[in-house]
Amino acid sequence: MFLVPLFFPMDAVRLDQRFDTWYIIGMYMHATISTREELEHHLVLTEDERRWFEANGDSLPLLISTYYLSLMNPGDPDDPIRRQVVPSIREMDRIGLEQMDPLAEISHSVLPRLIHRYRNRVAFLVTDRCATYCRHCFRRRFTATECSHVSESELDAVAAYVHDHAEVREMLLTGGDPLTLSDERLMQVITTIRNARPDLVLRLCSRMPATFPQRITDDLIARLKPHTCSALYLMTQFNHPKEITRQSVQAVARFIDAGIPVMNQTVLLRGVNDDASVLEHLMNLLVANRVKPYYLFQGDLVSGTAHLRVPLEKGLELESVLRSRLSGLAMPQYAIDLPEGGGKVPLGRSYLEGKDESGTWMFRTVSGEPRNYPDPD
Repeated sequence: MFLVPLFFPMDAVRLDQRFDTWYIIGMYMHATISTREELEHHLVLTEDERRWFEANGDSLPLLISTYYLSLMNPGDPDDPIRRQVVPSIREMDRIGLEQMDPLAEISHSVLPRLIHRYRNRVAFLVTDRCATYCRHCFRRRFTATECSHVSESELDAVAAYVHDHAEVREMLLTGGDPLTLSDERLMQVITTIRNARPDLVLRLCSRMPATFPQRITDDLIARLKPHTCSALYLMTQFNHPKEITRQSVQAVARFIDAGIPVMNQTVLLRGVNDDASVLEHLMNLLVANRVKPYYLFQGDLVSGTAHLRVPLEKGLELESVLRSRLSGLAMPQYAIDLPEGGGKVPLGRSYLEGKDESGTWMFRTVSGEPRNYPDPD
């Protein structure tokens, strides 16, 4: 098994001066699976999985934290954790309108690492690395492409941009996963942005609470806490109830207890969570642990992910069932990010049916019963 150090701040010895982010940590070593041989120590590959390794094509590389791997049932080839992170030959398929940049992020990039697609918010790609590479990754054109972490000059350019663009109200710190930065470097990024725009709402986008919750240390939270004087949110991704563990619950609790709200963005995935009872259980678990379900995303048209996308008609059916089972607090917004940079739009059944002859609005309840609503005179 290959051991990779993962960016903890205690007793650190710098290995790479260029990026100021690679560390050896005495008491924390992050074990990952990155080769076929390592993976086969833990499970028997299916034919489709073997063929991916044999094809050796241009695809997102294999990387799974051993923590996340431990959540799998190794004897189940359809395990929902396995489907998210173990590659399949079906990733080599290219279907219909699929492309490597389905959201047109490149054309909306005002700087090499800064995407300004919506008027009031930007996405800042601080790194191309994650603790685990998800097979449904919509940013495969960038993830794990050796772009590494943001440089000093790139950071300064981004800070200058948001300083000069007052219309930008929010910034997503994303990538890759920003928590693959060292605590020191992450704080430098946040401080630089905050100095340029103290009023900017920051969203820290990380899947670490689900894939490697050990990264969420007390020291990390202590360093983040001073930055909560302006709005700072954690946006994470839990896709299945198996990901809600004692460790992941503790990880998100550290953020929440420090005054950092946590919101979840679930991706609807075939063979993972395309079941109303699974999604219902997941959303209720999140709310019970103080995490707000924010989005349920329809899969993006990114190359090599068709086998993981759920047909839109089924997604709409699932949304309707969830609407009848979940509270408003537990119900995420089912949404799609439209191709060619069309942006996010909500999906779901409309309960408004129009007006009758008298001008009264006609509705259907969640259970299908008719109701009328007159406008005031």
